[in-house]
Amino acid sequence: MAKKNKKAAAGESAAAAHLPSPPSSTSSVSNSKTAPPNLSLSSSALVICRNKHWRYISSFHGPWLQLPVEVLETLANANYYMPLPRPVDPAVFYDLVKIRQLVDGATDLAVRAANGVASSALSNSLGGGAAHHMQALGLGFGNTGGAKLSPERRFRMREQATQKLSRAYHLDEIASSVATMQSTSTLENVAGLVLQRAPQDPDANYVHFFHEKIPSRQLAECTDLRVLDMIIGQRPSDCEPLRTRAIVRSFKDDFEGAAQDLTTALSVCRLNRPHRSPAKESMQLERRTGRRWDNPPLDERDHPSSTEVQLLFQRAACYLTLACDHVELALARDFHTPAKGPSSGTNGVGDLNGNGHTEEHVGGNAEGESRLHPTSSQIGDQGPSKRQLENRKTVRLYAKRALRDYMEYLKHFHYSPNQPIEVSDDFSRQVNQATHRSKRHYGQSRWMPQDSNSPTGSSVGHTVYPLATLFSATPPADLPPYPSVDIVHPATASGHASTIETTAEAVTYHPLLTDSLHSLLLCHTLVQTSTKELQRHAYMVARLARLADGYPVFQASRSPARADWIEVLRRAENWIELGSSWEALCAPAPLPIPPSANSMSTATAGVNALSITGPASPSETEEQRKERMRHQAIIEALEDERVNDEASFKAAILARQKRAEADQVTYPTSTSPSASSAPRRWAVDDGREYPILTERAEAVARWLREAPTISGTGSGKRKKKPGTKRMASVEQTADSTGSQTESAPV
Repeated sequence: MAKKNKKAAAGESAAAAHLPSPPSSTSSVSNSKTAPPNLSLSSSALVICRNKHWRYISSFHGPWLQLPVEVLETLANANYYMPLPRPVDPAVFYDLVKIRQLVDGATDLAVRAANGVASSALSNSLGGGAAHHMQALGLGFGNTGGAKLSPERRFRMREQATQKLSRAYHLDEIASSVATMQSTSTLENVAGLVLQRAPQDPDANYVHFFHEKIPSRQLAECTDLRVLDMIIGQRPSDCEPLRTRAIVRSFKDDFEGAAQDLTTALSVCRLNRPHRSPAKESMQLERRTGRRWDNPPLDERDHPSSTEVQLLFQRAACYLTLACDHVELALARDFHTPAKGPSSGTNGVGDLNGNGHTEEHVGGNAEGESRLHPTSSQIGDQGPSKRQLENRKTVRLYAKRALRDYMEYLKHFHYSPNQPIEVSDDFSRQVNQATHRSKRHYGQSRWMPQDSNSPTGSSVGHTVYPLATLFSATPPADLPPYPSVDIVHPATASGHASTIETTAEAVTYHPLLTDSLHSLLLCHTLVQTSTKELQRHAYMVARLARLADGYPVFQASRSPARADWIEVLRRAENWIELGSSWEALCAPAPLPIPPSANSMSTATAGVNALSITGPASPSETEEQRKERMRHQAIIEALEDERVNDEASFKAAILARQKRAEADQVTYPTSTSPSASSAPRRWAVDDGREYPILTERAEAVARWLREAPTISGTGSGKRKKKPGTKRMASVEQTADSTGSQTESAPV
């Protein structure tokens, strides 16, 4: 896949010129840092904060942004004390609580510093809650208390606000970016004001890096890495700036440097990870045997950390991209001219039918078609070159590394094939109690803690497995059959709809879980896993994807990897012979119905979901419906990372509008009480992705089509010649790097 060369912007600022040079040799070409030179690149471009370009932002939207912090903290504790598998990953849940507290505190300090208000208590006493809310929106009335704050006092308040924001971005920069977008615009300038007096402040530089205004969709051209290099030099024991630099390098197509930064960050993270004593962990487990009010809020130093999970996911994505980038070099289309990238006219985005080339590229004749798509006999006559063989090994090597990181990522989450329905019903009851501020308790908890001596982490009555165990060579034998008859043949399963079950499948939710599961399938495709085994993995991914539910804090979001996997299945004509369409296999599983009439039903849980997200809009006219669909299509297209120019932007809007119209025909809106009150999971219900072909999907589909299969994954040849030194140069480098990486704790 052709690389895009990033050129430095003309006219770098004087401030950027005085920054120290990057210490790493893998750093991309430095670009302009400050906003004024960037604006010269495109005077008509929309100028927005840099953090609004971050990927996977839509995965972190949800009610956690609007819920009161006290309610959010209550839900986080209730989630933590639930038996495995917990409804939501507790590390992410506690990060949301801390990020909300930090961002809200920073907002209060920044607004008071801008308006000259000495304290929050003073502003509340002057005008009540209404005045405080208006100040939070940047509509303050100045210092109505009469005492004018000194410049030093305002600077200290802004400095404290910047420190809070820096800590939030250290926890999770994606979730913090979403939280700051929902806050006042005063936060966007607070770090810049601190830098005017303290230009070397690491917290202010880190926050200003996220809040600096740059032209929209020009992050690679308008971002200089030297600020992050300076922060990393000042704080070498922090792994979070390395994570940020890796993400920026991925925007600059420097995926090798990004993977190197993430590997270093993982080493630093694991070196500084606090070690818990077994006695302390068993004491926390014993707390779960008491009553609900005997479960105290977990101390902050005991909160689980999500940093390692973030680093594993980001590095796996880098390795997967590197594997796809080498597919073009491993499978040259033309033996007489140099290989070119995917020809589409829209930077890798094909037309809506999924075609990556047009007739004018071919020339409209059979000779051009033969040159661009040689037959198997032509390939056999010519034979692969040495460089092609080396790149094929590189594709498999990077795919194996990505697969390893995704499996490590999945080890942090759990699945149960037979969780009692009362467990989820109990959690829904606690959510209802917290969101309605009810002070009543429901008696002693019915659930015993997890047995720390059990190899599978099982609790009384149900079994729990890490997600990575489900994708091992020998998966557990007690899993329910999947796909079941009601999924493959829905019409024949109507008689089983009234069956009341006492257990149900459950999985721990993480905002990036769906994308990781589908990326796992892409990795197996590049590694050339056997068709039978890949089919088993695909069914397992569909089983988990239909159970993924972000209730009560995360909203459903579509996954880029899922869209790519669907496109690969379509272009390969379902080569693994799935029993149904992927949309049907991943359709959200129905919520379980509690057998007890006295317990809260899942219909009540659906009402609780509406109380969090808000009721549906009333009936609308045809013109209003079309305008709403168009507006929603524009918003979704702006958030999508694969839209990179005007042509792909228009194509995305058109495809989304067509999908919405098809949904309206297939699933017409019902106003009947039964339809509106039916409980539904917080998941992607239609499963359909807009049909825009990405470079990754094209690379994987082409590798599946043209790459020669290797029986036994190539291990047999290496066993016959263990001591040979006649290896390709790329295999020597890759194997040495891979062995170092796999032996080291990364």
